[in-house]
Amino acid sequence: YLMNTALLSKGLKRVAGFIVLAFMGPVVIYQAFQNEWHPFYYPVLILGLILCGLSIGLGFWGIRTLTAGLLGPRPKKKNS
Repeated sequence: YLMNTALLSKGLKRVAGFIVLAFMGPVVIYQAFQNEWHPFYYPVLILGLILCGLSIGLGFWGIRTLTAGLLGPRPKKKNS
């Protein structure tokens, strides 16, 4: 049995993106809270929350792709 290296590399790229977003999101939110008086407070805060949400989604998606690359695709459920 050989692992699927294409899926494995795609999963590693997604996990790398997750790590980047996992640091960027909280930094952007922190900067928004440091500048509550600024007119761009709400857009920057919303951007930080979106980055955090994307980070969580990309993390799950990357781990799912990694496991599919290492263990093979999930078996299909049989209809009874």
